[in-house]
Amino acid sequence: MIDKLKELIAEAEAFSAQSKDEIEAFRIKYLGSKGLTRKYFSEISKIAAENRKEFGQIVNKLKVTAEDKVNSLKEAIESQEEDKGIYGDLSRPGEPIALGARHPISIVKNQIIDIFSRIGFNVSEGPEIEDDWHNFTALNLPEYHPARDMQDTFFIQTDPDILLRTHTSSVQVRYMENNKPPIRTISPGRVYRNEAISARSHCFFHQVEGLYIDKDVSFADLKQTLQYFTTEMFGKSKIRLRPSYFPFTEPSAEVDVYWGLETETDYKITKGTGWLEIMGCGMVDPNVLENCGIDSKEYSGFAFGMGIDRIAMLLNQISDIRLLSENDVRFLEQFKSVL
Repeated sequence: MIDKLKELIAEAEAFSAQSKDEIEAFRIKYLGSKGLTRKYFSEISKIAAENRKEFGQIVNKLKVTAEDKVNSLKEAIESQEEDKGIYGDLSRPGEPIALGARHPISIVKNQIIDIFSRIGFNVSEGPEIEDDWHNFTALNLPEYHPARDMQDTFFIQTDPDILLRTHTSSVQVRYMENNKPPIRTISPGRVYRNEAISARSHCFFHQVEGLYIDKDVSFADLKQTLQYFTTEMFGKSKIRLRPSYFPFTEPSAEVDVYWGLETETDYKITKGTGWLEIMGCGMVDPNVLENCGIDSKEYSGFAFGMGIDRIAMLLNQISDIRLLSENDVRFLEQFKSVL
C-alpha cells in the first residue's frame, strides 16, 4: 500500500492541466470528500502499529502534494487569463495611439518667450497670491487711488492685504527688488479680475509683461522693441502708438498693429479700421523705480504688457474666450505645435 501511495505522489507531481475543469477534476480525485486522500486517511487505523507512523506521513505528503499542485496550476491559469484580458489578441493589428496637443495658450506663450529671448530677455515668475504692496502700492497705486477701480480685484477676506494678482507687473516689482540694472525680463502668468464671464472676458486670463531698465533707455528703444515683436509674431511691421494712461508708466501708450482689410474677418476684428489694439506700454514711472530701490536719476526703462488669451484668440480666430478654459478635447486637439 505504501508503494501505491508513492506512485500516486509521483503522479500528482507530474500532473499538468490546460483548463480549470481539468484542475477541478484532479482536486476532486485527490482531495474531494470521496477522494484518495480521504480514503487512505481512513485506512490508518487498519495499519499495523509499527507501520502506522510511516503510512500516515506518506498519506499526508500525498495531501500536501495534491494541494500544492492545485494551487500552482490555478495561479498559472489565472495569470494567463489576466494577460489575455490586458493585451487581448496579440495577433490583431494595434490601435492607433492618439497624440496630445498643446493648449493654444501655451503655444502662444512659448512663441512670445522665444521672440523676446532672441533679444536678451529672460523669464521671471512670481506668486499668484500677492500682497497689496507688490500688486498696487509699489506700482504707484497707493490706497484709495482712483486708478485701482480699473482692476476689479479678488481680495482674501481673512486678510485685506492679500489678494489674487491682477497683473504680472507684481512679478516685475519683485524682480527689481532683487536684481540690479541692467534688467531685461518678461513675466508671463495667470492673473485674476473680478469680472463677469462672457464670450469676451473672463475672471482669470493670462498676461505677459516686459521690463527693460538701464541707463539712457528712451521711448525710441521701446518703439523699436515693439516693432520687432509685432513683425516676428504677426508678420505685420506697421504699428502705431496712441497716448493712454497707466499709473505705473509715464508717458503711456496703447499699441495698435495694422492688420489690414483683405478679408471679411479683417473687417470684423478691426471694426473696419484695419487697426487692431494688441498691448499697452510706456516708460516706467520714476516713483516705481524708487519704490523698488532703483535710482531714477541714473536709470530709466520701459514696460509693456499684453493678453496672451487675446492674441491666441486672434491668431486662431476663436470667438469665445470661454473655450480656452473648458477643456473640451474636440477643441484642444485642433492645436498642434512643437513649441
